[in-house]
Amino acid sequence: MSIICFAASYAVALVLELTRLLFRSGVRGAIMLGFGVAGLLAHTLYLFYRIVESYRSAGAISAPLSSQKEWYLIAAWLLAIVYLYLTCYHAKTPFGLFLLPLVLGLIGVGVFVADPRPSAREPASAAWGLVHGSSLLLATVAVLVAFVAGLMYLGQDRRLKAKSATFSGLRLPSLERLQQINSRSLVIALIMMGVGILSGVALNRTRPAAQQPLPWNDPVVVATVSMFAWLLLSGVVGVAYRPARKGRKVVYFTLVSFVFLVIALWSVLGNMTQHLGRGAWRSSAGAGRASALAHRPTIRGNRSRGLVRFSRRSTGKWDSPVGPEGDGRFFRSETARKIGPSPAWERLRSVRECLA
Repeated sequence: MSIICFAASYAVALVLELTRLLFRSGVRGAIMLGFGVAGLLAHTLYLFYRIVESYRSAGAISAPLSSQKEWYLIAAWLLAIVYLYLTCYHAKTPFGLFLLPLVLGLIGVGVFVADPRPSAREPASAAWGLVHGSSLLLATVAVLVAFVAGLMYLGQDRRLKAKSATFSGLRLPSLERLQQINSRSLVIALIMMGVGILSGVALNRTRPAAQQPLPWNDPVVVATVSMFAWLLLSGVVGVAYRPARKGRKVVYFTLVSFVFLVIALWSVLGNMTQHLGRGAWRSSAGAGRASALAHRPTIRGNRSRGLVRFSRRSTGKWDSPVGPEGDGRFFRSETARKIGPSPAWERLRSVRECLA
């Protein structure tokens, strides 16, 4: 199942959402919902396929949160579920105009920007890593939903103050409903962010002795703790102020929380952090296997042919070292042709194909 399948379904649903601004239609809602459900189904099958492929290549089912790419795809999957839920229960409200661009954006970041390589962990920290990644994932989705509700709140508030008529297709919910969605999303984000921070501390303490701990001044740690403090402050404001006065204040807090979220995600994508670093959290066994592969004996033709490079030709035979001038020519090796690829090489090649 290709990523293009569910991304295209979400894109068609977004186009149908945009047509609400132009004209009314009785069958558009059913078609739009059908494309959304089809996209979610294809999205679910793709994630299941990735789990099965991880089982076939690694011999054990690896968590979908083991790579940045899958983390973003799961975030998009959860946000698509929220979109379908709100669309079913609020059919006249164009939630897709605000949610589907975020879904497509998460998919785009996961495919074109995020690192597809899985992160290996020690067995002692694997459980904490799953809790840490899952809680931060749910907190991210909750902040995005609160952000969308906040934008819709500001738009509806401005229209009510300007006393502008509701033009065709764009019917926003009441301020009370949007404030309720925003407040509940912030509570979920606050709880999940707290669980993520605590599990991150436990994960940092259960690191292998040979690895350096994640410093507290790391950009991701600073942005995450700042966002948690900001969410906590927004909760205090929501409790302290009366419902008639707290709406816009909580919404502004939500917008700033979204900025903190973008900073944290960008720090990870831009490799400005040791969080989920490729060398920081690898297990000692994984490092030993990498060292063994790096120092694996090579097939030597003569003293000028130091490195061996294998390639699969159309003849099905295996070639041997690069030429003495380093010009990329291949010389036939009787040894390589007789014994073929080693089991270790086959495993390495299967891992490369899986990660490609």
